[in-house]
Amino acid sequence: MRIDDVDGMRIARFGEGERLVIAVHGITASLMAWKAVAGKLPEGWSLVAMDLAGRGHSAGLAGPYGLPRHAADVLRVADHVGAGADAVLTGHSMGAYVAALAGAQRNFARVVLVDGGLPMPLMPDADPDEVLETTLGPALARLTKTFPSVEAYVDFFKAHPAFAGHWSPLVEEYVRYDVTGPEGALRSRAVPEAVRQDGRWLLTEDAAIGAALEAVKSPLHLLRAPRGLLNQDVGMHPDALAAAWTARLPELRDELVPDCNHYTILFDDRCAALVADRLTT
Repeated sequence: MRIDDVDGMRIARFGEGERLVIAVHGITASLMAWKAVAGKLPEGWSLVAMDLAGRGHSAGLAGPYGLPRHAADVLRVADHVGAGADAVLTGHSMGAYVAALAGAQRNFARVVLVDGGLPMPLMPDADPDEVLETTLGPALARLTKTFPSVEAYVDFFKAHPAFAGHWSPLVEEYVRYDVTGPEGALRSRAVPEAVRQDGRWLLTEDAAIGAALEAVKSPLHLLRAPRGLLNQDVGMHPDALAAAWTARLPELRDELVPDCNHYTILFDDRCAALVADRLTT
């Protein structure tokens, strides 16, 4: 992993190959979310990931946030690393929506959305802030919580339903990368206000997301997890939602990745290998 910087935004390059994957992480994640997939890339490929503004080692980058800002940052990173038309763009969770916005502005060899990217409109009478609290409540609570030690932070993640039975050294490395602060008052690097602004944008800008998907000219591939953020039986993008969008966008290739949840689709050894394969073939 080689670290670089683009105007205060941390980027990392995994691998030595000339063909590039530009990878975008989720709403409370970091560039380390992509390390398992990067390790499965074939010879000749590299993966470039970044800590989005308000996350990881880019937490000091000030707002305003919002997904259009992140998409612009992704395209700046692509320019910085010399990504050409043969580069692949991908994103996980919120990062998939960012990838759709960026892919609408520039052609890539393909755009791969990993368990994210499809609009999920609010009910007409729904309050965005209440929905945000319902969907991201546990994550938001973590961002304002402090921990007495790094080990306590790791233990907090070990208790997460999505990682039960799926803990690994790569997951632990991802968790340890995220922690910061003085001993006795450690916390996540993610900035709560960045997460709230981005979450609200996701909930209220479904028309902009749909327009971006329709504007993507690159081959478009969706990889879905059958289980959700808390390992529940219904995934983030259920079959009916995916079917509605493949009907609307016939060029969208939809693939359900068996036996994974919203997180393990990137961290499980088998799933990471599948994702790497779909990025590069």
